Amino acid sequence: MLRKTVLVGIFTALAMSFAVGADTPAASAKLSADEIVGRNVAARGGLQAWHAVQAMSWAGKMDAGGGSIERSRRVAEGRRMRPSKMALTDSQEGGPKGEFKQVQLPFVLEMKRPSKSRVEIEFAGKTAVQVYDGTNGWKVRPFLNRNDVEPFTADEMKAEEGSGQLDGPLVDYASKGTKVELEGVEKVEGRDAYKLKLTAKNGNVQHVWIDTQSFLDVKLEGAPRRMDGRMRTVWIYQRDFRPVQGLMVPFTLETAVDGYHDTHKMAIEKVEVNPRLDDALFTKPKA
Repeated sequence: MLRKTVLVGIFTALAMSFAVGADTPAASAKLSADEIVGRNVAARGGLQAWHAVQAMSWAGKMDAGGGSIERSRRVAEGRRMRPSKMALTDSQEGGPKGEFKQVQLPFVLEMKRPSKSRVEIEFAGKTAVQVYDGTNGWKVRPFLNRNDVEPFTADEMKAEEGSGQLDGPLVDYASKGTKVELEGVEKVEGRDAYKLKLTAKNGNVQHVWIDTQSFLDVKLEGAPRRMDGRMRTVWIYQRDFRPVQGLMVPFTLETAVDGYHDTHKMAIEKVEVNPRLDDALFTKPKA
């Protein structure tokens, strides 16, 4: 769970999930893709409000697999861990079952225009960091006893380049070179939602589901994740929207991976709009 490409995909949801508003399926049945986007942007506070947002920060706790966390903790502490028989068996839920339960880790995400981001995760008494300065990305992973600054992998760079927009891909989508198409209406957790296909100017494709009544961004396709030797589709569900300085923010996000039963949740505890973020936070430290 401590893979940073996953975090990038999850936090992208935060940047694009602020939505309110109401309508009826009958009244919205014949909306075009552009009209759906327009209602979504208006419901989220409107263009003027989003253009005024120069920075945001989120803090909370995120789920992490207990077994992998415990192994990483012992590595960080310089201790070896002998796998138990229980740790090598499968659970009835279809996923790995070990002697350790899922745990929650404190995190902080900070974003600043035009496309800077910084993630910090507290773990085993240390702080893991991932930073993207708008051009390059780097990370420090002390939980693996890797305290040197490492560059993003190619997959991490691709994920970040497609997700580093503070206001998400729908706001000013045309000026960003994105094409939006309506692919129909699908059920999301028992409710009708418009399925939009977004094609970015770099060719990346992403799907977003917008509730036909509330116009909340209730589901989106996250950055693909490499697991078991192949890339797997990731979906992120947004719930528990609350107002923060005129914007509606989802305070619960749940990530699901194609082919895996277990999901991971993020509980947002604090959101700040336009905090003072020094550019030094996004500057790569000197070797």
